[in-house]
Amino acid sequence: MFGYEPEGWRIDRAENRAALHSPAALTQAARTGQILESRAVLCDSEHNLIVDLGCMQGIIPREEGALGIREGTVRDIALLSRVNRPVCFYITGFTEDGSHKTALLSRRAAQETCWRDYLSKLVPGDVLDARITHLESFGAFADIGCGVVALMPIDAISVSRIDHPRERFTTGMDIRAVVKNVENHRITLSQKELLGTWQENAASFHSGETVGGVIRSVEPYGIFVELTPNLAGLAECRENTLVGQQASVYIKSILPTRMKVKLVIIDTFDMARKPKQPHYYFTGEHMDHFLYSPPESGKTIETVFVPQAPAPHG
Repeated sequence: MFGYEPEGWRIDRAENRAALHSPAALTQAARTGQILESRAVLCDSEHNLIVDLGCMQGIIPREEGALGIREGTVRDIALLSRVNRPVCFYITGFTEDGSHKTALLSRRAAQETCWRDYLSKLVPGDVLDARITHLESFGAFADIGCGVVALMPIDAISVSRIDHPRERFTTGMDIRAVVKNVENHRITLSQKELLGTWQENAASFHSGETVGGVIRSVEPYGIFVELTPNLAGLAECRENTLVGQQASVYIKSILPTRMKVKLVIIDTFDMARKPKQPHYYFTGEHMDHFLYSPPESGKTIETVFVPQAPAPHG
């Protein structure tokens, strides 16, 4: 939603730059309750964030630095890691020390507004913009609005299994994600439902072609080779083949009724490959379900986004 985008999206917009142009413009932004964005240049010894506002300096007190800091549910690393990065905020006031004027800022308040007016209204199946903030072995964390972070578990990133989210994402990458669930002020994301069905992915390949792939699994009965993030094929066993290697593979056959792609490995080699921007087959704003398997396969692989009951009041 416009106005509640991930941090970094509004910093170069004309209306944001205009609000940072002068003390009078900042005063007007404070009066109108405009969410602004600028770069944090320092986190002091008390973990207050110092923000460069262009015409003056701003300070975000530690407890105003993020939702959960005051309650102790979020660690201070959430503040330290914002240094040299854009942060969003409301201007809550000004202090003066002689001729020196400082703006008092609250990132927490901007996040509270974002949650109340936007994030809390999301339902499973809603598709939104996000920006990758950091990667862990178990999943990727993404800013889904004003610095509020959601988790995308590793098994929700793609149909093809990966060892670490860094194989798909880099920090700062802008992505699209679908809401898997909303519970206790936490949102869980998924991406694989946006990356196309088996049929949509298989349509890019034809029998007789030799194409590139990535070795994803070496089993006693064969080797799984990823052709796209949502499509893998099976090749016969081959010595000295390791998970993570790049491969050249010959496509023997594509069998929609069995949901299989039969491959022959021509060659494997070690080469680092930087994650590419995801290609999304689904470009809408909401999906109720995602049917990965082809209708003729006789096997159903499906995600159903179940509406959740509203939280009880009181």
